[in-house]
Amino acid sequence: MKAFTYSFLVMLSLFLFSCGEDGKGGMGDPKPKARGSIGEIVLAIDSTKWAGPVGDELRDIFEADLPGMIRSESMFKVHRVDPRGMTRMLKMFTNLIYVTTFDDKKGGSQVINAQFSKESKEKASKDPTLYSLRMEDEYAEGQEVLYLFGNNEAELIANLRKNKDKLQNLFEVRERGRLEKPLFTRKNSAAEYEARTKLGIEIHAPASYQIAKTTEDFLWLRSPTPTQNRPDISLFFYETDYTSEEQTFPANILSLRDSIAGMHIFGDPEVPSSFMTSEKQIPPAFRNMVINDNFTVEIRGTWKTNNLSMGGTFLGYLMVDQAKGKLYYMEGFVYYPNEIHRDALREIQAILLKTNISWKENQGA
Repeated sequence: MKAFTYSFLVMLSLFLFSCGEDGKGGMGDPKPKARGSIGEIVLAIDSTKWAGPVGDELRDIFEADLPGMIRSESMFKVHRVDPRGMTRMLKMFTNLIYVTTFDDKKGGSQVINAQFSKESKEKASKDPTLYSLRMEDEYAEGQEVLYLFGNNEAELIANLRKNKDKLQNLFEVRERGRLEKPLFTRKNSAAEYEARTKLGIEIHAPASYQIAKTTEDFLWLRSPTPTQNRPDISLFFYETDYTSEEQTFPANILSLRDSIAGMHIFGDPEVPSSFMTSEKQIPPAFRNMVINDNFTVEIRGTWKTNNLSMGGTFLGYLMVDQAKGKLYYMEGFVYYPNEIHRDALREIQAILLKTNISWKENQGA
């Protein structure tokens, strides 16, 4: 988040905000704890602006469909409210976004514009690249407040479009951090030991996950108590030799995934013929990245058992450790029929991205 744009900080000294009944107490008064589910955003914007091109751009950013899903699911759950209706309770939400343009005379935008000083507006008028301001704990502890603004809609839309990935990443990283705190309060030390001794990697396994299967190159963890409000989530880790760059090509990653699943992941342990495979009718989405200096490919897609008895979504990472000459594939998959998978996938991502494939024995447990 520190890599966020310069414009977040430039406006800070010029931005004026009020205290007291808006949720801020005096100098010594503690702020209330922010509230809101993981991935939930309250977005304050005038209704006319929300219905127009600015709203379209905001929906494309914060309500973008997650790739590789069985059905459409948005990246975040957004609640649009009129700025004039921002009650004290709404201001306590963990993630708040205020959106305005300084030329807008409508009531909702004017409520937000009143929080900007004359000097700050003049600064923005001279530099159209200024479009955002980030405030932490403005009304409540543990809160992220983001102001998105422009002199006019054309400028704001251009900046939103240019910074789409940064805006998504800001809240993705933040929400993953929020999720990690309760997720890793207690860990499964036996699973972490298996990963270190057999696969040579360091994982962070929540206590809610138990070992389902382990071999010399494979580890399967499963959250064993799915309920109506808790999906069936599994994680697996696999290690093999890295011999060629071609192993990182999308088609070869998919083949590797299916070979691992076909060998180890069964819909019914009593029926080995009911193995898991990738759903080809919905093309998986691939994305290249670097994690801890290791080249990584992210894959998001859907799965099914070959006998069509089960199906769901998955999120995986192929990581290369050239120093060790090893290739690692790790994945989390979800079985949660007719329910939203977004939160489960965010949990999977939080766990998998904590994996250290370059772990060495002398680093300790």
